[in-house]
Amino acid sequence: APDSRSTELTDGQQGAPGGPTAAVDGATTAGDVIVTANKRAENIQNVPLAVSVIAPAQLAAAGVRNFADLGKIAPSLVVRPAEQPQNSNVSLRGVGTFAFGIGVESSVAVLVDEVPLAFQARAFTDLPDVERIEVLRGPQSTLYGKSASAGLVNLITRDPTSELRVRANAVGTTDEEAGANFSISGPLTPNLGYVVSAAYNYWDGNVLNRYNDKEVNGRETLNLRGKLRWKPTDTASLTVSLNYVDGNTDVGRPFVHISPNARLRGNAALTPAVVFPGVTIGPDNQDISNNYDSRTRYSGGGGYVRAEIGVLNDLNLVTITSYDRFHLYDYLDQDDTSSTATVGSNNQIGQFRSEQETQEVRLQSPGDKPFRYTVGGYGARVIFERPFVRGPYFSLANWNARAQSNQYAGFAQVDWTVVPSLTLTGGGRVQHERVSYRYRDNLANTSFSGAANDTAGTYRASARYAFTPDVSAFATYATGYKGQTYDLTTGFNANRAAAGPIRPERSRDKEVGVRSQFLDRRVTLNATYFDTTYRNLQAQTIETLADGTSNYRLTNVGRLNTKGVEVEASARVAQDFNLNGAVTYLDARYTSFPVAQCYPLQTAAQGCTGSPGRQNLTGTRAIQAPKWKFNVSADYSPSLGGHLRGVAQANWQYQTKVFFTPVDPETIQGAYHIVNVGLGARDEDRRWEVVAFVNNVFDQQYYGSLVNTAGNFGSNIATQAVLPRDSRRYGGLRLALNF
Repeated sequence: APDSRSTELTDGQQGAPGGPTAAVDGATTAGDVIVTANKRAENIQNVPLAVSVIAPAQLAAAGVRNFADLGKIAPSLVVRPAEQPQNSNVSLRGVGTFAFGIGVESSVAVLVDEVPLAFQARAFTDLPDVERIEVLRGPQSTLYGKSASAGLVNLITRDPTSELRVRANAVGTTDEEAGANFSISGPLTPNLGYVVSAAYNYWDGNVLNRYNDKEVNGRETLNLRGKLRWKPTDTASLTVSLNYVDGNTDVGRPFVHISPNARLRGNAALTPAVVFPGVTIGPDNQDISNNYDSRTRYSGGGGYVRAEIGVLNDLNLVTITSYDRFHLYDYLDQDDTSSTATVGSNNQIGQFRSEQETQEVRLQSPGDKPFRYTVGGYGARVIFERPFVRGPYFSLANWNARAQSNQYAGFAQVDWTVVPSLTLTGGGRVQHERVSYRYRDNLANTSFSGAANDTAGTYRASARYAFTPDVSAFATYATGYKGQTYDLTTGFNANRAAAGPIRPERSRDKEVGVRSQFLDRRVTLNATYFDTTYRNLQAQTIETLADGTSNYRLTNVGRLNTKGVEVEASARVAQDFNLNGAVTYLDARYTSFPVAQCYPLQTAAQGCTGSPGRQNLTGTRAIQAPKWKFNVSADYSPSLGGHLRGVAQANWQYQTKVFFTPVDPETIQGAYHIVNVGLGARDEDRRWEVVAFVNNVFDQQYYGSLVNTAGNFGSNIATQAVLPRDSRRYGGLRLALNF
């Protein structure tokens, strides 16, 4: 059907599980959860993929207002914050890309309304006017291209409505967060609809800079979005969408462990007491002392034009044309101190600039036929630029880099319901990409440039068998691909230029799953087993320089295998009581990584041998890959008389320990759990809702990331933390209007 993507979830559907999976049988009924994982609207229980659907109500109950918090509600997803958005990382099933170079794609793609984001930092803002979020786990390269070798996150925003609708939300917290967003949608004419939304959020932060008594580690964001949709006939529609974002963050990375013998840059006079005056360093520390304001400032905008036209009576032609520009300035106190010595005034300043143009065209057959197909083409041009300066006292750098990618792809997928209970799916993609770069080192007065071409294919095959209308099983085999790139970071030189590009990353995934619903579909229970192997995994490693500082560079690290089980469930216990839960067991290990960088202070007894020092990580657990992770939520809304209902919400999140750097004892986050609760009232028709909430009820402090900076302190223990939004307990009030 034309504009098939715009299927809207009802309030009842929003209570559905946070992650079933399934393939298409055509018709849906009230209460079904609709996804677009296969680029057409389908009942999630029929799609032979591992897909999680997250609705706005679930985000609110889990305390999720920012993209970085999505991992709290999708157990296979881990979002690792960093001191600046461009260094943050998204991983699925233990696989992501830890890279700081421009032009290096993530293994997990992030899309908004099916349009990929060129620069992942673009996603690390609020989640305004989201209709739902789809998390597709495992390689998705066949339909979504070369930046989805581990999966993707698709943020789907609200579409224009056929009648006037106004939505507004506001939040205020005990730790100085304030935010509000609204959207208004409706018809301008019988054939022309609109939606306009705006969101603003400000949070002071949870780290105190003792140097100037300023709260840091906070953020401020403004999001604007608008859509017009014209439907001149029942078989044609045209949607134009524009967006703009403007924001800033400030950085604060408190030291949580430091040796009494630590000295800044090895200077005997620069003790911790001297360089961190007023700061008591320990696991609970939330103070810093920086004499330079570490921060970012960013802005960007873009949009897309989407057309859907019925052709040849029953086919649907879809075209999506997009354009986006983004600009981020980053400033960092590189020594992380307030020392008055010269080495205490070392800073780094840089910019990220991105520009992207994309074009997709696809032809789809009707979704209610036994034989269904999608065939299409995709093209994109992406440009990144990065000027960077660091100094003036150590780790000197001054360079400019530009990376460009031009890609073209053709793809097709077929679903064939051979008999009513058996559906076979097959698809493939062929893509060609040319990557090029320019790099100028202004200190060495050298310049380099180069280019490379690559053509690759990916494919996917699956079978789904329905034992009953509500119980089915599937098996899927899929391959993934992430394109070649250049490591355009500090230290790029003639040797790296001569080595050519970093090789493409490839993945092979096997999955089997069961999808089931019981008791008149009031209970949903889904399970997926997966086993995925990655070859030539692209990852960031640390290169130690002669002066004791560290330089980050990208390389291929061999092989990695990730396997495990994902279980997702929901139950409508009563008309006013819903339960949702999801749990992931994950075993992600390097299966071939014989020569890896040692972590700071690693000894021969701990596995660091040779010259230069290296360790063998083969067989060790991958970073950012918790063995167990689960999320359970409950929503109870009993009648209070008349049109008034109560609201009682609870959310429990648990995660076992993770390494942020392989086997480094200084970068281990132990197991922790977070409990959020909310109490309030709402109108029976959800026209308004007021909820008082407490997040992190038991005040369980944990770290979003840990960084070993011993090399900056005379090779003595010096460990810093990035504190997440809910690293401490806080409360607040949430208000929603919907009419």
